[in-house]
Amino acid sequence: MQSGEISFRRMRSKDLDTVMRNETRSYAFPWTLGIFMNCIASGYECSVMLQSAAGVAAKQQGIIGHSVLSVAAGEAHLLNVCVSRDHHSNGYGRQLVVYMLEQARSQAVDVVFLEVRPSNLVAIELYDSLGFNEIGVRKDYYPAHIGHEDALVMALQLNLG
Repeated sequence: MQSGEISFRRMRSKDLDTVMRNETRSYAFPWTLGIFMNCIASGYECSVMLQSAAGVAAKQQGIIGHSVLSVAAGEAHLLNVCVSRDHHSNGYGRQLVVYMLEQARSQAVDVVFLEVRPSNLVAIELYDSLGFNEIGVRKDYYPAHIGHEDALVMALQLNLG
C-alpha cells in the first residue's frame, strides 16, 4: 500500500471538482456533476476518502476516492464507488466499500444492493470477497461504446437476525 493515513468524511460541494476529475479519469461513462450535486442535496451518504502523508496538515489531504450510498426503509443501495486511477491496486477500494458498509450498519440497514458491470472483474472479485452475492441481472443497464451492457445485481445481508 502507498504511505499516508486514510480518513473519510462527508462529501462537500467544494469537493466536486476533484471528485469529477477522479470520476472522469476512472470511468468511460462517468457520473455527471449534476448527479453528484443531486445526491448531496438529497441527503445521500456521499463520502470522500482522503490520504495524507504523516505530519501533513488536514487541509493538505488529497481526495483519492469517493462513494455514494442511498439509504431508505432498512435497505441501502451502493450507487457509486470510485478510487482515483493513480491509486488503483492498493486496497483503497476495499477500504472505501468497508467504510460505506459501516455507514449502512450505523443506520440499521439490513441489506445493501449494488450493480456492477460484468466486465468489471476487479470490482466483482472485491464484492464477492466482502460477502456480496449475485441476485439478478438488469438487462442493458449501462451505456457502452456499442449499445449497452447488462448489470449484475449483488446484495449483502448485514443483519442476519
